[in-house]
Amino acid sequence: MTRRRSIDRFYRWSRPLMGSIALLGALETTVLTVVKLTNNVAAICPTEGCDRVLTSPYATVFGLPLTVFGFLGYAAMTIFAFAPYSFDPQENRRRRDRVDRITGWALLVGGAVMAAFSGYLSYLLVTEFQEFCPYCFASALFSFSLFGLAVFGRDWEDAGQPLFASLLVGIVTLVGVTGLYANVSPTVAAAPEPVAGTKQAPPAVTTESGTAEVEFARYLREIGARTFGAYWCPHCYSQKQLFGREAFELVDYIECDPRGVNGKPQVCRSAGIRAYPTWEINGELYEGVRELEDLAQLSGYTGNTDFRHSLRSVM
Repeated sequence: MTRRRSIDRFYRWSRPLMGSIALLGALETTVLTVVKLTNNVAAICPTEGCDRVLTSPYATVFGLPLTVFGFLGYAAMTIFAFAPYSFDPQENRRRRDRVDRITGWALLVGGAVMAAFSGYLSYLLVTEFQEFCPYCFASALFSFSLFGLAVFGRDWEDAGQPLFASLLVGIVTLVGVTGLYANVSPTVAAAPEPVAGTKQAPPAVTTESGTAEVEFARYLREIGARTFGAYWCPHCYSQKQLFGREAFELVDYIECDPRGVNGKPQVCRSAGIRAYPTWEINGELYEGVRELEDLAQLSGYTGNTDFRHSLRSVM
């Protein structure tokens, strides 16, 4: 009898707990979105690895910070968790029960999607980045907690249904996210072997540079800053487009793929390059596409920053 009361109490408190966790997740992703859009990621990162992860190509989807989609997911989970409480159990018992059933399935599907996505990103964190990101860890903890509560936090009529549905949703999510990141630049170690006798040129930069871009590019060359990439890398191309044609010709660019024109893979390996693009500024490595304002801050540039282009306009 005591065990049954404990289970009933757990069921009763699972939704408020899920709503609270989802609210924490929404708050975290809101903060991360703001710092991402204002190029202040370094200000909230306790480690360099955290900075690299949050500014990597994996942190952007469809030209928007991944945290925007995280916020939408947590916001939806918050609404699903608290929705039944908007009905008076005495006056609208039938409607409340119906909403409880529908949102119970919504919480299960949403939790499975978020857990599968977080699991994939955690795998990348360990295998690709080999860095610690406290915000990524917190988000993964929130996602798996929501999924666990969605599965075990209610009395399902058939226990096999939520498990089967979760497995199906998880598989579909993993297939989708794998395709989503299919074109993200791999690490240097994953670069394909060169084909004998071929040298590939990157696509031409089509944007025009302004005075600010040219002055900044000259400054970067003067301080010995370098950028590493590959001719086939779409994010490297976006970085070039931010500078514009005239300015990027002044940037010290190192082609890491041996199949590319002027390829210098040994230089990239010696510099410790693991992903494209990577900037080397004042002896420090910064992975991922960077807004010019961000690069200016990292390099200590104090000149004209009236840049023409942004990531939204070139990606």
